[in-house]
Amino acid sequence: MSLTTEQRDFVAAVDDFCRREVGPRTTPHDDALYRKMAGLGWLGLTIPQEYGGAGQGMLDLVLFLETTAYHQAPIGGFATSVITAASYEKFASEERKREVLGDFLSGEVLAVSMSEPGAGSDVGALTCKAVRQDGAWVIDGQKTWCSNAHLARHILLVARTSADGGKHDGLTMFSVPSGIEGLAVHGIDTMGGREVNDLYFTGCALPPDAVVGEAGQGWRQLMTGLNLERMILAAVMLGTARRAFDDTVAYVRERRQFGRPVGSFQALRHRIADHATELECTRLLVHDVARKIDASAGKPLPREASMAKLKATEFAKAMALDGMQMMGGYGYATEYGMERLLRSTVVSTVYGGTSEIQRDIIGKTYGL
Repeated sequence: MSLTTEQRDFVAAVDDFCRREVGPRTTPHDDALYRKMAGLGWLGLTIPQEYGGAGQGMLDLVLFLETTAYHQAPIGGFATSVITAASYEKFASEERKREVLGDFLSGEVLAVSMSEPGAGSDVGALTCKAVRQDGAWVIDGQKTWCSNAHLARHILLVARTSADGGKHDGLTMFSVPSGIEGLAVHGIDTMGGREVNDLYFTGCALPPDAVVGEAGQGWRQLMTGLNLERMILAAVMLGTARRAFDDTVAYVRERRQFGRPVGSFQALRHRIADHATELECTRLLVHDVARKIDASAGKPLPREASMAKLKATEFAKAMALDGMQMMGGYGYATEYGMERLLRSTVVSTVYGGTSEIQRDIIGKTYGL
């Protein structure tokens, strides 16, 4: 299916903006650029109109993420903000919802904190606890791999409030304001810089109304957002893969060895053909799943969303790695940017649910 006229115009507007405004990438998140996008109403694409957003669907969000990722726009805080905003929209009180969504629409970053040193893919194993004391919720424990916590105005925390029942019972979501006493945020050095963080909670007291949704229902609430997270990551990696492909093609057209462009040699020409085919398959899958989600009236599509995330992230990583190989030493040089694309794609098969977890989910939908 083709895009509507409105969607094509939207993509053209985002593309034009990025070509004019996005310079050499020196930081994962440029606050000034992010707030310009907020002023254009793009951050609130999927936020309901009653809260100041545009009320658009998944495909519109995918197109925005794909285009900004293609241009390597430094808006690293957007993905976690959209995921977090969706949870506030679904489960927070009206007052909290208007506060947090309003901040997001104005250009503030949001973050969600689930993982712990002993609880990654197995989120139900988390031990960071919240205990009722003197009318407050007191948080103690460590969280890790929290993307953009160092930038966030609000952090959506998942903590254990009860040990009763199974490991997925007794989890609760809390709204944690940045800078609150008892919370320490420490960046983790990675290949991509400092984008993720350790969070240390020591006697961090939150008011009773900090609970988002129902106490003890955090796991079930989390599950409703997984389609969105997987599709966001799929869209970002689709755009990144497109950029790696285009940069590779441009290089092998111009680079000459043995008196001819290296792309004219069959070995590289066939690899480009294979990648072009894989890229088109990935694009069709991600766009099709986005359309199905828009048409599903809120019905979860775990199989399709996991397929999109698995395919886009694995292809993006393979494309960037082979792009570096075809560019030779220049692919390794920061001047050309392929090494940055490789660094950003390598981790994509790990965060948001590893490729192994995605395959497991897909397999389970077939009764296996």
